[in-house]
Amino acid sequence: MGGTASGGPPAIVARGLGFRYAGAAEAALEGVDLELEPGGCLLVLGPSGSGKSTFALAVAGLLGGDVPGLVAGSLRVDGADAGVVFQDPDRQVVMERVADDVAFGLESRAWSLPAMRARVPEALCDAGLAGYEAHPTATLSGGQRQRLALAGALAPRPGLLVLDEPTANLDPAGARAFVERLAAVRAARAATIVLVEHRVDLVWHLADRLLVLGRDRRPIAVGPPDEVVARHGARLVAEGVWLPEALERQLGVVVDHAAQSSAAGAGPAVVATSGLGFAFERGRPVLLDVDLRVADGERVALVGQNGSGKSTLARLLVGLLRPTAGRVDLLGDAPHRMAPADLAARAGLIFQDPERQFLATRVADEIALGLPSADRARAAATLEALGLPLASFGTRSPYQLSGGEQRRLSLACVLVREPRLLVLDEPTFGQDRLAVDGLLALLRDRAAAGTAILAATHDERFVAAFASRVLELHAGRLVVECAP
Repeated sequence: MGGTASGGPPAIVARGLGFRYAGAAEAALEGVDLELEPGGCLLVLGPSGSGKSTFALAVAGLLGGDVPGLVAGSLRVDGADAGVVFQDPDRQVVMERVADDVAFGLESRAWSLPAMRARVPEALCDAGLAGYEAHPTATLSGGQRQRLALAGALAPRPGLLVLDEPTANLDPAGARAFVERLAAVRAARAATIVLVEHRVDLVWHLADRLLVLGRDRRPIAVGPPDEVVARHGARLVAEGVWLPEALERQLGVVVDHAAQSSAAGAGPAVVATSGLGFAFERGRPVLLDVDLRVADGERVALVGQNGSGKSTLARLLVGLLRPTAGRVDLLGDAPHRMAPADLAARAGLIFQDPERQFLATRVADEIALGLPSADRARAAATLEALGLPLASFGTRSPYQLSGGEQRRLSLACVLVREPRLLVLDEPTFGQDRLAVDGLLALLRDRAAAGTAILAATHDERFVAAFASRVLELHAGRLVVECAP
């Protein structure tokens, strides 16, 4: 593996790289050998829990120091300044005002005040936040916080970009715009890029090399994309690795678009809203005059741009927020006035940030919280269906799971209680193809049994396979209702 296509020394060299987190029984990553040329783009693929984020943390220089644990092998990264975007943008937003948050990174690199004043608006524009300089960061949606993290990473024009699911919380238009910006960086060879991404159709053309990790947390393959798919395509499919849809068809993957349209609200209403509005204190309205009805057995996809109000509507439907106008009716009652035990039996919400829901220190204890002993077998079956068997995951801490595994655990904890209304906020974030297939099967079974399901999502593949009805929010108003 000596040398690179550019003839100069490689920007990244890994030899037998591995890592075991402090307190973990098994390594999170093992045996990575690769080289990447300066200005090249490495696309890191693999199923949930295979070590993709761990590799990104290693390249960013955070393992063994900021993240305690045992490093194996060696990793050399050239001295270029690194810009990093994590899966969870809240880990990076540190200031109260948008412009100040971007400037914080520049100030720490000793940029002059005039240079910062010129660069901050440029970086925000590149990330799709033009005009947001004075906005409080606390009022941003999840997707807008992701854009802010991107702006902070791009602002100093780093020589190394480490991006872990950078488009996960972005709407489709925002994701495409970001990838166009990333393509310009790659075309200019202005930075070496390490990219973990599930939206592979968007980014496949950027990749000079692939690192594909398996469920055993070891590399399946390293090399040019065409070569890796030609040699290892069957195993990639078996492991649940996302590939562009055209390649999946060539490899015989059956794409399940089994969602069946249904008459909107044909059955009894589980949840309905009338003139629903919401505004945070002293803030502009987030939702305006929303009339919505979701019936028994419906599978509704809620789509819309970042900041359109999807997550706010989700929280209103399950009583976590109180309307500032209009009303929500959940099986005959206002959910924000219901006792917690009654509410939990009627409705469940899967948050964008699943770790906010965990209370126990072991997976087995988390799924069992408040559950009668007679239902423990159903809990184990639910975990099994979502790829988290108790035999393998029961004694693990929820906080030491991968992002995709945490999301599946939070989903299992809600599904096992069989609420009449299930609300999911970006349910496929961080999930591999096999996990999404399992999720779809579970959701269809629950809908067939009468559960009303609403999923706020940017995942167009998921919408096509899941939804019997699609609703779109635009600037807080429900503007479109159509079949998928």
